[in-house]
Amino acid sequence: MNTCKASLAICVATALSFTASAESSSEQVSRQATLEEMQELKRMRDELAEQTREFERRIAELEKKVDDGEKAVVVEDKRVASDASISRQAPTAPADPETHDWEPFEPGKGFVLSRSKWGELNFSVFSYARYLNQDNFEDTYTDTFDRVRELDKRNDIQMQKVTLNFKGWLFDPKFRYLFYTWTSNTSQGDLAQVVVAGNLGYQFNEHFNLYAGIGGLPSTRSTNYTFPNWLKNDHRTIADEFFRGSYTTGIWANGKIIDGLEYRIMLGNNLSQLGVNAVQLDDGLNTVSAALWWMPTTGEYGPGQGLGDYEHHDDLATLFGINFTRSREDAQGQSDTEGFENSQLRLSDGTLIFSNDPFMTGANIRKATYQMAAINGGFKYRGWSLDAEAYYRRMDDFSTIGTIPVSSITDHGFQIQGSMMIMPQKLQGYVGYSKIYGDYGNPYDVSVGVNYFPLSRKEIRINVQGLYLDDSPVGYSSVPFSVGANGWALTTDLIVAF
Repeated sequence: MNTCKASLAICVATALSFTASAESSSEQVSRQATLEEMQELKRMRDELAEQTREFERRIAELEKKVDDGEKAVVVEDKRVASDASISRQAPTAPADPETHDWEPFEPGKGFVLSRSKWGELNFSVFSYARYLNQDNFEDTYTDTFDRVRELDKRNDIQMQKVTLNFKGWLFDPKFRYLFYTWTSNTSQGDLAQVVVAGNLGYQFNEHFNLYAGIGGLPSTRSTNYTFPNWLKNDHRTIADEFFRGSYTTGIWANGKIIDGLEYRIMLGNNLSQLGVNAVQLDDGLNTVSAALWWMPTTGEYGPGQGLGDYEHHDDLATLFGINFTRSREDAQGQSDTEGFENSQLRLSDGTLIFSNDPFMTGANIRKATYQMAAINGGFKYRGWSLDAEAYYRRMDDFSTIGTIPVSSITDHGFQIQGSMMIMPQKLQGYVGYSKIYGDYGNPYDVSVGVNYFPLSRKEIRINVQGLYLDDSPVGYSSVPFSVGANGWALTTDLIVAF
């Protein structure tokens, strides 16, 4: 009996075990089937997503073709375009989504406000606050003709200058524009204290670009678009200031002749049109200026071919250039104010040749021909830089009322500026010297300064400079020197330039 019970128990246990095993096997089969079904659904989902992306890409291509081929609807009176036509010509959003992908700030351009297939708009600023101390200047200055001038010395803080630039291209990347406002707050009350100007151009290719508007005559290196890439802040040595041309309205061309060799040539109204209106100009285009420069070793010389090796050239960068300017100037077309950036023809003692009775003979000069040549050269290497420029100027063919004691006036001079990066991208030291040799004096200046870049970026810097002047023949309110200045001027500038 007991044997039968034991056998029965074994049979029941075996049956239960078999049943449990069967159920477990069934669950595994079911789970595996579920996993396979889920994987299949995921695969179908991915294929559908890929097909959707392909559809969207093809739709975008077709929309772009339709948009590019669409013609403007013009009403029968061709003087008025319909609203629908205007809407099609200037959509609020570009058809190509890639046009939205750009960096908001680009060195050399500033902030990119807009970029689409219709054009590009960039915004940049140059401005600085300055502390200027001229207390060390002598109170008076006596020129070659024993005329005594009293200096108006300054010791003040000014928000010195503000320049707002809007630049880019319109409808065709080759059609370029530059519009700007430009003011020097120290010159309030002078002519041309506020300038709203610009220029337009077309870039045919790398060898030839043509512009029209207001531009700098390429008379010296500093007027050939090197600004603001200077060691000093917003002023030149007195030799450069004495010999150079300035800004005028005209047409100019520039481009690359071969790799490393570039040119710029300009035909303008006069040496400086700031503060001079159109009716004051004569009826001839008698101002021409040209520059040719060669960068033989590296084919470049840093941003704007400027001064100083902030960029740290590992290979020796070299530059050699030549400039020539000729202009027939008259007294009415030459500004007689100290408006900023004016180019004024002076004797080497600071006397304006178009001023009343410049030679103390009772005579006045009404017209004169100005010719000036400059040569320059420099190198940059591992944070070091050295740049020099020599000048030769001749003024002749005078038209006078009365008699003057000369038939021509010649002056020559030079400048040299050197710098080193004391701390890479942080601290730069520099020195400068210039001298003028003329029949009416041999003035010179010496400058020693540092540039500190607190954010390790070139766009923001602090400039501290000591400038020694000996009988300065040039000057006006927006620079730290004045005509006849003798002694030290001290400046401290906080500069923003992007």
